[in-house]
Amino acid sequence: MIKLRSKRFCRSSSKLGSGNKLAAPAEKDSRSFGEIKWELRPGGMLVQKREINQNAGEGIITVRVSTVSQWHDISIEATSTFGELKMILSLATSLEPREQRLLFKGKERDDEEYLHMVGVRDKDKVLLLEDPAIKEKKKLLGLAGNTPCRTISV
Repeated sequence: MIKLRSKRFCRSSSKLGSGNKLAAPAEKDSRSFGEIKWELRPGGMLVQKREINQNAGEGIITVRVSTVSQWHDISIEATSTFGELKMILSLATSLEPREQRLLFKGKERDDEEYLHMVGVRDKDKVLLLEDPAIKEKKKLLGLAGNTPCRTISV
């Protein structure tokens, strides 16, 4: 059986100058220049550790939600779902969440999709449309409700 080694992760001490640069962390400050911190992901992949300020899915973002006639700036956590965004919009637009259709990057998004997973970032625009089937139903119920009812007695 042959074992293959990847040369991308192998460093010889001659390329590092003095061989003491990869010494134990107790000897040097862990924030020293040139030191790479590694972390093991749950899937077993070894990756370079991210800094706290570089995490994409954390914090509060402002999303501009545009309707046909107006727009709303909504502050929401980046890890929220489109369903949660619909709940907040129902307070601002008086449309029930089931009556709303949210489009981002030209695609309608489901209520279970997360904002940060789809790529919504701070100051991004989301389009809000009223569901056409429910709009038609409202028209029909509105017309039926306005017809006068007469009682005929003999």
